Amino acid sequence: MIIDTHCHLDAVEFDADRDEIAILAKQQGVSAIVLPAVARDNFDAVIKVCNQHKHCAYALGIHPMYVNDALASDIETLKIYVEQNNPVAIGEIGLDYFETKANLAQQIYFFTEQLKIAKQYDLPVILHVRHAVDDILKHLRRYIVGGGIAHAFNGSFQQAEQFIALGFKLGFGGAMTYSRALKIRELASRLPLEAIVLETDSPDIPPAWIGSTGRNTPLELRKIAQVLADIRQVNVAQVLDITSTNALKVLPKLADLYTRPQVLL
Repeated sequence: MIIDTHCHLDAVEFDADRDEIAILAKQQGVSAIVLPAVARDNFDAVIKVCNQHKHCAYALGIHPMYVNDALASDIETLKIYVEQNNPVAIGEIGLDYFETKANLAQQIYFFTEQLKIAKQYDLPVILHVRHAVDDILKHLRRYIVGGGIAHAFNGSFQQAEQFIALGFKLGFGGAMTYSRALKIRELASRLPLEAIVLETDSPDIPPAWIGSTGRNTPLELRKIAQVLADIRQVNVAQVLDITSTNALKVLPKLADLYTRPQVLL
């Protein structure tokens, strides 16, 4: 079993071969793929993909890089979607100080309002934490949620320990495969394997063998797992087993994928 905990399979980069990629990933042992929404406008898109492919599950949320186009009413819409559907998490949500802090008030508003929704509906969250780890942790201590995943984690070891203490797993993917990514690779070697989940962030963050301008897909996840195994000097089977168990633990609704029927639209 291997689980891709973060993949934007609904993205336009997959319009030409989305179904083929989803089917090939399943055939290659990727037993679950999580599609986080990024804006109100693509809630329906991620739901549609997941209804078409039994091994895909969606999270619903508004990404910090999309808050400039978001409306306050989107928060109420998100609540309605959560009530009427069955997301595995609220996400992708968080803060992004790499792109800009000019809209900091908007970012914080949408982040904290979505944390409240996660708490209300007892859902984990999938976090975007780029260059904003300390502030993310501050808000997580104020709005206690049932854990989740810090996606594409590249903070310090001490920050990682704080996420773990709050019930979070840490997502590692293509960035870890670059030999120059010394900080991320050190984290991958030092953190408890029980704290790590695998992800691709497809079509973004392609691994080293594809190159920074290439398209990432869930088909790369097994090789990414092998890199993690090599870094830790353990068998890849152990990495696959433990990281998949971690994903099911932190996103318990993923277990529903193995019992729900496939619906072709």
